Amino acid sequence: MINMKVKICGLKTTSDVDNCVISGADFIGLVFFEKSPRHLHLKQAEILSKHYAEHYSSSKIKKVALCVNPTNISLSHIIKAAQPDFLQLHGSESPSRIEEIKQKYGLPIIKAIRVKSKLDIAESQQYYTLVDWLLFDAAASSNELPGGNGRAFNWSLLEEFSCTIPWMLAGGLNPNNVADAIQQTSPDGVDVSSGVDLLPGKKDPMLISAFVQSAKMR
Repeated sequence: MINMKVKICGLKTTSDVDNCVISGADFIGLVFFEKSPRHLHLKQAEILSKHYAEHYSSSKIKKVALCVNPTNISLSHIIKAAQPDFLQLHGSESPSRIEEIKQKYGLPIIKAIRVKSKLDIAESQQYYTLVDWLLFDAAASSNELPGGNGRAFNWSLLEEFSCTIPWMLAGGLNPNNVADAIQQTSPDGVDVSSGVDLLPGKKDPMLISAFVQSAKMR
């Protein structure tokens, strides 16, 4: 699994960034969704982006700005503050909206697909020519956040899945189950948020390291 890509999402401090880089993560995710305990204010995002630029600008790790049904105004502010390499769209963004965002901002896009059934996976085909990565996450209930709930979906739904672009598995992953999840679904990458939290919004460096090691082990 040496080429497995790992994304650690929901970073809030410069130490979080340091720990992800040291551990060998490939993507770091910054959350811009006010209802989330991992939400970043624009000033916080500027601090993290400046820290990254000063210490890790030559590294291969990519910054991802996670947004949920963002407006152009909010996207412009987020991009200015965070200077992301990718945008992750975690809401109900339509193909036409994604095309509009990509044309306007010129950034690679990760589109999150909320999975309840095989139908959700099949419908992801409409994004193949528009996005750079797909990310399959557990569908949220009406009182949950769009992501970061620490709940897995039925991984067997993805056992025979293949597509023309790379994709990540998310939802309920942690250092103890990520190797089994990879074995079962064969994704190109894995994404974790609450699974490496000590408390909601507070990352545990030991869990980050353990997750990356478990995901990338052969």
